[in-house]
Amino acid sequence: MAPSRREALILGAAGVAAAAAGFLVGPLLLRDKGRGDSILRSATLVDLAGKPRQLAEWEGRVLVWNFWATWCAPCREEIPLLIAAREKYGPSGIEIVGIAVDNAANVREFSLSFSIPYPILLAEADGLDLMRKLGNSSGGLPYTVVIDRQGNLVHRKLGALKQADLDAILGPLARS
Repeated sequence: MAPSRREALILGAAGVAAAAAGFLVGPLLLRDKGRGDSILRSATLVDLAGKPRQLAEWEGRVLVWNFWATWCAPCREEIPLLIAAREKYGPSGIEIVGIAVDNAANVREFSLSFSIPYPILLAEADGLDLMRKLGNSSGGLPYTVVIDRQGNLVHRKLGALKQADLDAILGPLARS
């Protein structure tokens, strides 16, 4: 179902606002690369089937936690890159985990329409609090954190990832 002109304009405006926030404010907010591992270790979110999931289940793997929402235009553009990254780096022990800051019904429908192969967890409104604890005080989307094989937070980015970003971050971690 194609969005109406009004919906498309609203989505476009939200996307532009999110991108501007990430570009202008992101570097200032993310200067302190403090550790967020204890926050991540204690987080429990449910998957699309309603099953509780924790970081510990992926212990020993590199994790890319990508906070997103179905209404976020930059998030929607980033998803094909994340799907390709999982295909490329998955055999090296890297897992992409989508954390949806959205309602379950929208996320289920969107995930099916995009055939997202990686785990999707539902954070709904709690995702904003989790992102803030991980250094994203503005609550902008998309927001990505990368956890190494030892469970340490090693990278975070506010705003959409590009292919070069993913390769620069994940390439060295795939070899470790």
